[in-house]
Amino acid sequence: MPPLSSSKSSKNVQTVSELTQSIKRRLNDEFQSVLVSGEISGMTKAGSGHIYLTLKDEKSSINGIIWRSDAAKLKFDLTNGLAVECRGGIDVYAQRGTYQIIIRGIRPQGIGALELAFRQLHEKLAGEGLFDPSVKKELPSIPKHICVVTSPTSAAVRDFLQVLTRRWPRIRVTVVPVKVQGPGAADEIAEAIEICNQMGEPVDVIAVTRGGGSVEDLWSFNEEVVVRAIYQSEIPVISGVGHEIDVTLTDLVADVRALTPSEAAERLVPQFSEVTGGLDVASDRMTKLILGRLDRARRELAVWGSRPVLTQPLERLRESAMELDFLENSMSRSVKGHLVDADRELASMAARLDAISPLAVLSRGYSLTMDSEGTPIRDPSALKPGDRLFTRLSAGTVESTVELIKTRAEDS
Repeated sequence: MPPLSSSKSSKNVQTVSELTQSIKRRLNDEFQSVLVSGEISGMTKAGSGHIYLTLKDEKSSINGIIWRSDAAKLKFDLTNGLAVECRGGIDVYAQRGTYQIIIRGIRPQGIGALELAFRQLHEKLAGEGLFDPSVKKELPSIPKHICVVTSPTSAAVRDFLQVLTRRWPRIRVTVVPVKVQGPGAADEIAEAIEICNQMGEPVDVIAVTRGGGSVEDLWSFNEEVVVRAIYQSEIPVISGVGHEIDVTLTDLVADVRALTPSEAAERLVPQFSEVTGGLDVASDRMTKLILGRLDRARRELAVWGSRPVLTQPLERLRESAMELDFLENSMSRSVKGHLVDADRELASMAARLDAISPLAVLSRGYSLTMDSEGTPIRDPSALKPGDRLFTRLSAGTVESTVELIKTRAEDS
């Protein structure tokens, strides 16, 4: 390096800041708008909302930043390893003397930003079970009150109401007006669904509808806030968003999906004439059934009415009375016979008892002597002078006192 010449004027010497600002101006002028592709790495999201990342390819890398205002507009999530195309301008970070790209627009390579956002959110919510068929609620067969969340000035709501009232005139419909596209539309739709759930009067079903449009036009119905509001609704929700080929996350989370707003109306209520016609058929069948049963009942009543028990009720009573008299006479004769036989047997037994009765023995001159306790005296040795004796005779009892005792041996 050649030595600095002392003869040169110091007015040509630049400070680091001046040189950096000069480079910054030239880069800003030269690279105001660039398109660059690369793979995201080292991505971080600061608390301020700014996103810092590095774009790289096989040979080089460049730092990048997305300011908070632009980051809030992103429809999809940035992840490390994602191949993207970025639009922005080159700027110099003066404090470090490094350059970076200020990214004002970004899209994934090979797939649209909205398509990627759709896939990312679908994967997330499906993992949480929001699209599981087992959690879906059934629609009422004939709802009385329907809330329609849609734009009140759209052709879609007119078609919906025309089909609905033509098929079932006697139905109450409440239109909850919302924006169906543009900034803030998703929040309005989610809030309207919550309002339907909080109404004082019961709501049987909520219909979320709008007409067809581009992916961008329908994007409000792919927002997470709308999907979660439908999933958390205690009232069944039917979706009728866009045309047949349009599929939104609202369609996937709804309890029932209709291809169009008109089809949503058709699936909500039956055709009034078909129901009334079915009622007429049912009424005719019921009338024929009742008349048939009445006819059978009349025939059975006639059969029962011809029986003697009903035609001559007193005859059966008379027969029963005669049979009762016969049984009474038979019983009386049987009882009298049994009484006579019993009298005879009783007299015979009395005679036998009388023959062996101690009283009969006494009447022939015998007596029975007992001590004071009523025990018969069989052995005089059991007595002693002074004992009291009671002698039973046929005509009465004699009381005596023992004065002298003699045994049979002494008498002899």
